[in-house]
Amino acid sequence: MSFDVQIRNLSRAFGPVQALDRLNLDIRQGERLGLIGPDGAGKTTLLRILSGLLHPDSGECLIGGKDILQERKFLKSVIGYMPQRFSLYPDLTVAENLRFFADLFHVSALDRETRTKRLFAFSGLGPFLKRRAANLSGGMKQKLALSCTLVHTPRLLFLDEPTTGVDPVSRRELWDILDDLRLQGVTLLVSTPYMDEAGRCDRVALLHRGRILAIGEPGSFSGLFSGQLFELKCEALFRAVKALSSDEEFDSVQGFGDRIHISGRGSENILIPRIRSILSREKIRVESLSRISAGIEDVFVDLIRRQDS
Repeated sequence: MSFDVQIRNLSRAFGPVQALDRLNLDIRQGERLGLIGPDGAGKTTLLRILSGLLHPDSGECLIGGKDILQERKFLKSVIGYMPQRFSLYPDLTVAENLRFFADLFHVSALDRETRTKRLFAFSGLGPFLKRRAANLSGGMKQKLALSCTLVHTPRLLFLDEPTTGVDPVSRRELWDILDDLRLQGVTLLVSTPYMDEAGRCDRVALLHRGRILAIGEPGSFSGLFSGQLFELKCEALFRAVKALSSDEEFDSVQGFGDRIHISGRGSENILIPRIRSILSREKIRVESLSRISAGIEDVFVDLIRRQDS
């Protein structure tokens, strides 16, 4: 049986707030789809509906051709859902948490032993079996949560910002685990706020106000950018952003780490001298200024600005 996902005209509201608005999305069997969006975009609502924890107001969700509202038992057997917040039992040890979830999913004693050894091997949790979950680091908690999600060997895995709040090393280790799962044919839907993680997905969907603004391979988004984009490195970043943002010539002025991305619709010969003139007036020294290709985050900001304007 295939384990692709088909979502058609999915809507869900919470009072006056429209979390999902006639959303359409296909997830191919065996692919890793990254879901990107600001807080309130509808990411968690979508994942909770797909996991059977919420009912939509309207629309249809099919997994392997089966309606998830009509096939709850089937759904439970093939999916794993890892929520954004740590949801295990802090007073139980690592081993006890995993045993509890194995029992919850009716994993046989023989399969449980085999799977537990495998999960401890790739998660690195083996030395911490007797440690209470409350005493684990942030990264180890996430690895334990992922292990408990995988104990019944789901074919589809829904992960809600699994690396938020963990250190860079643990982030990389978690994504290495996801790489292994993908090689095993597991279909993955992962929401993430990190653009470098989005780049590790087969496709990326940009979600805003309950609708998908764009979807495609990570390298395919630059052509959606509506203007010209420049990268500026200079002194006094906050003063520079404030000064440039007050000029109507620029569509967007955003800080990107130690640099500023500036977009506009004019030609390079007009916009670059204008940027330099504004910063010179503010007595801000320019270290570098050049035109660049738009990345996923630049495109997302641009699409949101156009939709909200």
